Amino acid sequence: MRHIWTHGDERIDRTGVGTRSIFGATMRFSLADDAVPLLTTKRVYWKAAAREMLWFLSGDTNIRPLVAQGVHIWTDWPLATYRQATGEDIDRDTFEARIIAEPDFAAQWGDLGPVYGAQWTNWPRYEPTGDGLFRRAAQGHNQIADLVDAIRTNPGSRRLLFTGWNVADLAGMALPPCHMTYQFHVSDGRLSGLLFQRSCDLGLGFAFNIFGLSMLTRMLAQQCDLAPGEAIWSGGDVHLYLNHADLVESQLDRTPSGAPKLILRRRPDSIFAYDIADFDVVDYAPQAPISAPVAV
Repeated sequence: MRHIWTHGDERIDRTGVGTRSIFGATMRFSLADDAVPLLTTKRVYWKAAAREMLWFLSGDTNIRPLVAQGVHIWTDWPLATYRQATGEDIDRDTFEARIIAEPDFAAQWGDLGPVYGAQWTNWPRYEPTGDGLFRRAAQGHNQIADLVDAIRTNPGSRRLLFTGWNVADLAGMALPPCHMTYQFHVSDGRLSGLLFQRSCDLGLGFAFNIFGLSMLTRMLAQQCDLAPGEAIWSGGDVHLYLNHADLVESQLDRTPSGAPKLILRRRPDSIFAYDIADFDVVDYAPQAPISAPVAV
C-alpha cells in the first residue's frame, strides 16, 4: 500500500475516479496451524466475505440471498443499473428492501448476469441438434466439482484450476471477474491455492479476496484429506483509488498485531454443503473500521 501510494502510476480508470497503480505483485501467506491472512490494521467483516464465497459456490447470481443476510457488497452495481434505467433516485436501503420483499422485482433488478458462481458451477455447454446447429445443454460444466475430483484422484496434475473469465459471457456480467483464475497444487500432503486477480482494489477489495482464497483452500483441503499449505496471491493491475486518501493514510499509521486463525467447525459431505456456521475466526482483535466509497 505504501509503495503504490508513493510510487504508483496515476491513471484514469473505467470508473472516472482515478487510481495510483502498479502492475504485477505477489504475496504469500502460510495457512499452517489454522493461520489466516486477515488484516488487523482495520476490521475486516470476514463473515461477509465468507457468505460471499458460499454464495459463489451455490451458483447463484442474484443479490437477494446476500441482501437477506445483511451483505451489501454487490448492491451498488444493480442499484446503479436501476437508477439509470428508471431515472428514480432510490436509496440503497429502499432498493434492498424491495429486493427482499418483492421476488419479481429481485428477478428483474437483482440479477448480476453470469458472474462468478455461474461460471464456477455451470459453465455453458452446447450440444449438437443436427444440421450443424447447437443448443445450450440443461446443465453446464461444474468446474468446482471436477476440481475436487481431480485433487483427490490426480493430485500431481497441473490442471487443478478453475476460472470465471468466460469471454462469451463478459458482456452480460454486471462486473467481469476481478479474481478470475484459481489454481491449486498438492505437495507433501499439503494443498496450496493461488489466485490471479486481474484488477485489485487494494484499499477495499483485497482483504476480502485473500480471505476468500484462504477459506476456499481450507475447504478443498478438508474435503480432499490434505493439510493446508499456502495462499498465494498474484495481482495484475493493483491500485488504490485517489479518493481513498483517508483510508490509506489511516491504515499506514497503524501497526499490525495479532495472529488470527480460521477454524472449520465441521466437515460436510460435499464442498457445496458448507454453511456460515461452519466457520469461525479466533484470536482476531482488529483496530477500528475505516470506511471508503466503492467505485462502481
